[in-house]
Order: sequence, then C-alpha cells, then structure tokens
Amino acid sequence: MPPPLSSTYRPRWDRALALVALWALLILGIPGCEGGAPQGETPEGRSADSSAGGVGADGTPAAETAWGDEANPWELDGLPAVDAGEPEALLVQLEARAEALADRPYHPPPETLPGELEALGYDAYRSLRYRPDAALWRGLSDFEIQFFHPGFLYTTPVRIHEVTEEGISAVPFDPRAFAEDSGEPVEPRDVEAEAAISDLDWAGFRVHFPLNDPQVRDEVAIFLGASYFRLLGQGHAHGLSGRGLAVDTSGEADEEFPEFREFWLVRPAREDDRLLLFALLDGPSVTGAYRFDLVPGDPTIMEVDARLFARRQVEVMGIAPLTSMFLFDEATGPAFDDFRPRVHDSDGLLMWTRAGEWIWRPLSNGPGLQVTSLQDTDPRGFGLVQRERRFDRYLDLEAHYHRRPSLWVEPLGGDWDAGGVELVEIPTESEFHDNIVAYWAMETPLPAGERASFRYRLRTFDDKLEEEELGRMARYRVAWDALPGQADPPSRSQRRIVVDFHGGALEEFGADGRGWESVEAELGVSQGEVSGLRLEPLPGGRGMRATFHLVPNGSAPADLRLFLHHDWERLTETWSYHWIPGREREALALTGNAAARSPGGGR
Repeated sequence: MPPPLSSTYRPRWDRALALVALWALLILGIPGCEGGAPQGETPEGRSADSSAGGVGADGTPAAETAWGDEANPWELDGLPAVDAGEPEALLVQLEARAEALADRPYHPPPETLPGELEALGYDAYRSLRYRPDAALWRGLSDFEIQFFHPGFLYTTPVRIHEVTEEGISAVPFDPRAFAEDSGEPVEPRDVEAEAAISDLDWAGFRVHFPLNDPQVRDEVAIFLGASYFRLLGQGHAHGLSGRGLAVDTSGEADEEFPEFREFWLVRPAREDDRLLLFALLDGPSVTGAYRFDLVPGDPTIMEVDARLFARRQVEVMGIAPLTSMFLFDEATGPAFDDFRPRVHDSDGLLMWTRAGEWIWRPLSNGPGLQVTSLQDTDPRGFGLVQRERRFDRYLDLEAHYHRRPSLWVEPLGGDWDAGGVELVEIPTESEFHDNIVAYWAMETPLPAGERASFRYRLRTFDDKLEEEELGRMARYRVAWDALPGQADPPSRSQRRIVVDFHGGALEEFGADGRGWESVEAELGVSQGEVSGLRLEPLPGGRGMRATFHLVPNGSAPADLRLFLHHDWERLTETWSYHWIPGREREALALTGNAAARSPGGGR
C-alpha cells in the first residue's frame, strides 16, 4: 500500500478574527445575490424567475502611496502593447505585459471613485441593475455580457476590452446602461457629476448563456472583486467561489489579494458554445497573464492558463484557490441554535493523489483557525464538494444549499511539482462569512524575479465525479466514549468514533458472495492511541461501519486516516479527519446557551 500523505497543522489564533471579517466583506451583497437560482434573461429580455449572484469585495491592500497631483504609476505607458490580431497570439503579448509590469514597483489602484459612489450602502448599490437590453453582444451570440457598476465595496477600476476580427477596442463605462429598481436609467445629477462618472471603469462583469433552458440566458460565470469568480453548472445556485490566485493565505505575512485589472473578451460567433477571456493580474508580490476558456453546460468547464511573475519572493502562493462556507452539520454537535440540521456551501475537501488514492476530509468550524496540508507531487485533482444534495438535510427554502455547486481542479500542465493541497478553516458564527479556502501550494517559495506557469481545468459537478469508483464515506460521528449509566466512565477526552462507508467498489464487493468477513480496515493516527477497531455490515448489506476508540495524547490534535480494503485492494476512499481537543467542551458549553448563535434563515 502507498505511504499515507502527511498533514501539518498551523493554528493561527491571532489571524482568525481578521480573516473572517475580511471574507465577510467578500461575500456580502452584490445586486441580486440572495443565494437562489441563477438569474436568466430570455432573448426578448423577459426576466426569468431567478436571482443573480457574485462574489464579494475587492480585498484591495492598504494603499502604499498617495497620488496627489502625480500621475498614476500603474498607467500602462511603456508596457508592451496588446494588439494581437488573433486570440491565440493575445496571451503571448499579455504575458510580456505582465512580465514588464513585475519589473516595476507595485502601486495600488488609483482612488478615482467619486465619494457619492464610494459611500453607497448595501441597499443603494443593489438597486443599480444592469439593463439586459444594453448587454454586450445582445442579438449577436448566445453569450451576453452584463457589467457591474463601481461603488460600495467595489472601488477598483477594471478595464474591459472587446476582441473581434477587426482588432481590439475598449468597452467604455456607461452609467446609462444601469437602471434603478424603478426601471428608470441612472442619470447623473449635474454636468460635473456626469463628467466624473464618465471617466470611470467597470467593477466587473457576468456572463449569460442558455444554460438550463434554450430560451433563457442564465448566469454561468461572474468576475467581481480582486481575482474572485463564480461558475454555475446546470441546476446550480450560487455557492463557492474560485480565485485567480491566493497569496500568503496561511503564511506568516499578511494575506494579499492580487486583482484582475484588465480583461479582454473575445466576441464569439452566433453558434459558438464556448467563450474565450483573457485577464491581467496585478498585486504587491505577483503579476500574471491569464487565459480562460469557458464552456457552459452540465458540467460547466473552464480551462485556465496562468503565467505568473514574482515581484518579490512569495512564501505561500495558492494555485487554483477555492473559497467556500461551512457553518455546521449533524456531525459537529449542538453548537448552533438553528432549526436547520446543516448550513454550508461545501461539506468536504476531496483529493485524488498521483498514486491513485482518493482522500475525503470533512470540513469543520473551529475551535481556532486550522491549516492542513495534504502533500503530494503532481496531483490528479482536488476540489471542494457539496455531497449532500437532499433538501430534507438542510430544510432551507431561501438559501437552497442542496443546489450549491461543487468545483473540481484538474491539473493539465505546468509547475505542478512537489507541494500540497492546503486547506484553511476559519472559525465563524455566521453563514455570511466565507471561512473555507483550499488551493495548491508549492513546496518552495517563488523567488523575486522568477516565473511559474499552471494549466488546469475547473469543472462543476453535484455530489460525485465520474472518476470516483470506490466506496465513499456516508457519515461519521465523534462522541464521548461512555456507556449509558456507566459507573466509572472514561475521561471526557476519550472519544468513540463511528464511520460508515457505502457504495462503489464496496457495494459490488458485498454482492459477489465473498462475504463481509474478508473486508479489513486500515486505521492510522498521528497522536494518541486508537483501539477496539471493529467492522460491521450496515442494514441491507449496502455498506460497512467502522467503530473504534481514541485516547488522545494530552492536548495534542489527532490526525486520523481510515479506509477499507480486501487483500490491500482498496474498496473505499480514505476518510481523513482532524480531531481537535476542546471540541467536546465547546459543544457542552454551547448546549442550552442561546448566546452568539446563528439565527435561522438563509443567505
């Protein structure tokens, strides 16, 4: 059998609160983001019964300089031009542009937003809705582009260019392309205000395509805020987000949020079912040139080609980052006074190693900020998954958590060498906070002046990938290892752990007559002692339950790994769980205590 992957844990209590607060801003409202079905537009402009969505604030780092009367140093004078006649040549030019930008000192985006827009509140910003009849490519293609107005949390100017057979042209900001809730176009109050607004750029954009109905153009992708984006497959509601890049999310330095500063949108032909996008990334430590090849459907697929340049040494560079939310589920105990049994956008991290091992790590919410690294070289893939798809496991008619997408990252080429899938879990008390981050982290830092490139495919799915053939973890529970009425019960820290597996190769094994008695379990623990391991078939013969005891090593966390096999032929994925001392005390303390608990309702 292959050796187990190593995991490391670096609790960062000092940064937990700050990071949760930041992701709270990143998830809060853009127009129409109520967590329901995607917004749609019929070709005639009739609004479908659904809602828009998007990701949060731009996460701009604190400004390093103030411009005053000085010209904005980020202006593109002297950078290589992007004037490719063919889209295939555009990435090469954009790569040269990013490399030249990395040789310059970093300067944050210019502060050109009028104070009136910067001061917009949540409700006022939500009222600024892009008019469907003003969409880019309307009537020319099944794809349409709608834009976001700058203001509220979205203050970074984003330049948009259109690429056609005739060349490249700017898509200038147009305030009259927006209507307030009344339906009337937005009009500046005076000539001076009109001049100020006309000089602005967009905040971001969203892509519409007939995803669920040939007559309805649904949202399939949204780019808004720093390098954040969202993808939707058929039948999905807005959930987790992707990012172009994560920088120092888990390192000692403060996290950076590099930004997509410019986009080039290649106009598709009327019959095209794929959309080609390019972007320029800029940040304090990294610049980059990106190509996105988007194909909506079931699944929606987006291939990414990222070419990165280090301005200064990057200690932790997160490739293909995914951001999600996990508040609680049935296995985490009675910590929330809520009528819903589950509240999360994703319930686990799935990884497929180069050696062929499938690893499933359930997500958690505290205590403390936890960073886990599942190490590998050139992995086959990883993703954040919403496995539970049944409404009755959530009971939420507003948030539709049972329809949140899962997202898989499949490396295609580039510098996917030694490193690890890093999972960051930030404690939170609110479902409005995106507190889960997963990405590929290079084993060694990227030095200043060096470059790296990564090609990968993003794929939406529901609960299971086609490649998964093994049995999977169905449920697990961790509880006090004491019997009812026991006269001399063990310490509260001693745990009884139950893990159920079913489906896949395990189910086939049970049906072929060999019997459950030849199934064995492989159990490992990093700290403490495990004992009493036993296997029993589940009712109906569709799976097996593994039960064992854990005696912890004082206050040390325990990393547990468990899978089932027959003669070392794997029958199931590996259940990977990080037990943290204090969780049982936290659950006891919160039982019956209504303070600091999440109210019912959806986001």
